[in-house]
Amino acid sequence: MDNSTIEKVLNILKKKYKEWKAPIVTEIASETKDPFRILVSTVLSARTKDAVTREASRRLFIKASTPRALAKLPPGEIEELIYPVGFFRTKAKRLPSLARIIIDKYQGMVPDTLEELLRIPGVGRKTANLVVTIGFGKPGICVDTHVHRISNRFGYVRTNNPTETEFALREKLPSRWWITYNDFLVTLGQNICFPRNPNCGGCPLNKLCEKVNI
Repeated sequence: MDNSTIEKVLNILKKKYKEWKAPIVTEIASETKDPFRILVSTVLSARTKDAVTREASRRLFIKASTPRALAKLPPGEIEELIYPVGFFRTKAKRLPSLARIIIDKYQGMVPDTLEELLRIPGVGRKTANLVVTIGFGKPGICVDTHVHRISNRFGYVRTNNPTETEFALREKLPSRWWITYNDFLVTLGQNICFPRNPNCGGCPLNKLCEKVNI
């Protein structure tokens, strides 16, 4: 798939996206415009279904919606609030530490650059890119399993893991699509392009996709 085709693909997804439910972190971002809540909900979302992340985030933010409030919560209470997100015990220990770093090192404000976000323990490239793009509206390419899988299914990149995919997309993808690329492909992956048995017949991209390894 070349860039002229990816432009067609993304313009189709731009129209279809409105018919599908947005990913939970994007939903939270549209409601709050708060980089801290976006960061926390992204941490919670790892290995967790959107419906679970939505409710866990809601419960947690009722108790602690700022770094200072979160830093004061004991891990045991956080566990109860976020259960049953994936790895809830690990996340319950990590979140107060993350909040304290934001307070101590960044004066209570979430940093707005990829480089500084990656300095925070437990914040990986996916999380950092998502906070930069939907939290601050700055260029970045967030690659999760959906984006990695579908970019390769398209035949747009040939990569082995999400990190390789991110850097391949940074080289190839037109910059005007960087911020929205994750939203479009995650939504496609949740509704049509499943890991197993993708609904190719019902996909609006059926004639454009190279269907690599399907």
